[in-house]
Amino acid sequence: MSMKNNNTLLSILILIVIAAGAYFIVQAVRQTQQAILSPFNQVDQANQSLQTQVSNLLHPTPTIIADPVTYINEVRALARLETIQYSVEKVITGELGTGTFAFAFGDKILFVAHGTVIAGIDMSKLQPEDMHFENGVLTVKLPPAEVFIATLDNDKSYVYQRDTGIITKPDANLETQVRQKGEQEILRAALEDGILQQAQTNAEAYLLKFFAALGYPNTIFTHDQG
Repeated sequence: MSMKNNNTLLSILILIVIAAGAYFIVQAVRQTQQAILSPFNQVDQANQSLQTQVSNLLHPTPTIIADPVTYINEVRALARLETIQYSVEKVITGELGTGTFAFAFGDKILFVAHGTVIAGIDMSKLQPEDMHFENGVLTVKLPPAEVFIATLDNDKSYVYQRDTGIITKPDANLETQVRQKGEQEILRAALEDGILQQAQTNAEAYLLKFFAALGYPNTIFTHDQG
């Protein structure tokens, strides 16, 4: 083999050794770097975990669990003829600690109460003796109209404003009392507007068509005066 070929082969071997050495050096540096940074990464992960725990502590997510046991107190068959519905909105004010020192000890809430009142006739109260057919005329004594539902709509009701004294804390029962008052006022407003009278009129109009379809075109409605 010539000297030139020997030199070429030797050069190739040297390059291979250099490349292999460089590869192992790089790998060693990477492993050393990972070993050096590993404690810092663990500290960073621990800090992130601690920040998450602190955030959960300061801003906890509410946990709502329903009792798996269900108690059914009463089951009733209903035959209610709902004939009218009112949507009522009232502004309710509730105050505690009024007077000279209200700025320090008072608690005031302005609540917008939006509710629904439904009225009609309970047909389950209609007895056989309340219906009489004579000379082609059907006489029906209807039960009086009544309110079936009077409740707040929680999706539309809201606290508009609340002012609490600089010393006292918001009273936990004040909003509950205001909500109860709002429900009462919604019912009162519907009654004063004549919801029961309108419910009775609507019921008679509906039942007049109903009995006519059954073959009683002449129907008279009476009411219990007692």
